[in-house]
Amino acid sequence: MFHINQYFDGKVVSIAFQTATLPASVGVMAVGEFEFGTTQKETMSVISGALTVRLPGAGDWVTYNAGDHFIVAANETFDVQVSTETAYLCTYE
Repeated sequence: MFHINQYFDGKVVSIAFQTATLPASVGVMAVGEFEFGTTQKETMSVISGALTVRLPGAGDWVTYNAGDHFIVAANETFDVQVSTETAYLCTYE
């Protein structure tokens, strides 16, 4: 069954589901800046739009566009800047 999550006063909305192999969520982010924490390894793929991300231990921001992905280890935090509404798919390991 699906589980809907809302974060940051509704500026980030995701729908959790189970793929054939891994748990996942698909969602959208409104324009803004957000800090996320992980409890599992996450692979985040940008579906449309773009995410500018500062990964744990990195000083530089990197922009990921539609078709790109990045990985964040478990028990980390990372920062995201969104300049246009963006859709993503995230898988959890």
